[in-house]
Amino acid sequence: MTAMLHPAAHLPGLPDPHAEAEFYDGVVVKRGLAWVVDVALIHAATFVAGILTLTLAWWLWPFVAMGIGLVYRVATLASRSATWGMCLFGIELRDGGGQRLDGPTAALHVLGYYASITFALLPALASAVAMLVTERKQGLTDLVLGTAAINRPG
Repeated sequence: MTAMLHPAAHLPGLPDPHAEAEFYDGVVVKRGLAWVVDVALIHAATFVAGILTLTLAWWLWPFVAMGIGLVYRVATLASRSATWGMCLFGIELRDGGGQRLDGPTAALHVLGYYASITFALLPALASAVAMLVTERKQGLTDLVLGTAAINRPG
């Protein structure tokens, strides 16, 4: 079958969504729950930053939370290909070759995420819809970078 007829052929290093469907089972729900955990951790860290800066960080909450979130997400994705929330739910991101994310890919993934939530609601909704309808449960940033969230292998 040609690559045009079978989209899974575009990312040969990732598990095949038909032959190895267990890698994608429940990933969308787990990813949503992991996001909630990560947001809670980022806001807790921002609260602590407010205490440490004698409330300055509280006055600048959106910017401090975005900065802490950026550092947290890039550091965790670059080191183990999963945020702490993703680890809690047993999922991780893999690149198109099936490998864990490296630093530059992790940074691009986080920047893509921030772009989708910062500029308008539509890209974030489109990303959520893409996760529901694509074979590998990929959001917009995943589709652009060729990454996918999978259930952590054995």
